[in-house]
Amino acid sequence: MHSFASLPVIATFLAATVSAHGYVSDATIGGTTYTGYLPYSDPYYSVPPQRIFRKIPGNGPVEDVTSVDLQCNGYQNSGSAPAPLTATAAAGSTVSLHWTTWPDSHHGPVITYMAKCPGSCTTYSPGTAAVWFKIKEEGKRSDGTWASDDFITGKTYTFTIPKTLVAGNYIVRHEILALHSAYSYPGVQFYPSCFQVTVTGGGSATGPSSKVAFPGAYTPTTPGIVFDIYQGTGAYPIPGPAVWSG
Repeated sequence: MHSFASLPVIATFLAATVSAHGYVSDATIGGTTYTGYLPYSDPYYSVPPQRIFRKIPGNGPVEDVTSVDLQCNGYQNSGSAPAPLTATAAAGSTVSLHWTTWPDSHHGPVITYMAKCPGSCTTYSPGTAAVWFKIKEEGKRSDGTWASDDFITGKTYTFTIPKTLVAGNYIVRHEILALHSAYSYPGVQFYPSCFQVTVTGGGSATGPSSKVAFPGAYTPTTPGIVFDIYQGTGAYPIPGPAVWSG
């Protein structure tokens, strides 16, 4: 039987046995840094660490746009298992995220959504409800590089919580779409990560009038789901709705 002290060793071994993709390793929110959900160590504690991040099964992708796991990379069609904790963030403030080492072949856009929880996010799973709205996106740049390339070098990703957003509890859904095999469908790889925040201050806005569901926001024929990054020299159409900035 493994001792509690040996868990980091076990985690290192397990991480080394899977292909090197990635997930969010930590977030800085309201001046506090929160460790992300660590799929190769957290489940092995007798009392798992409490996180603001929702569980993920590992560092691999979701590849089916019709799967409920597209929502938050949940466990085996669970979609999104609520986390026990929630961070506090002021409307208009900046959130910073770090990813684990990202493979240099996995180019693609980086997209961030939010969804308001009807009560506490610690008990809420959106299911297939259309509750999500996009607050930031970045895809292919004018110099030919991609938004995801920043994570290859460990660069910090930031986004701003819309300053007019009404106070309340929200799930943040942040994702990379890896396009290295997206020349046909299936091929695109989705790496979603979700965490919970309580927004303070703000205004009265609840996001755009039209929101999207996961699954539902993307289909096999949505522009940007199929894209050949090796032959496609033009602009890349980022999938999903327009960005709502508040």
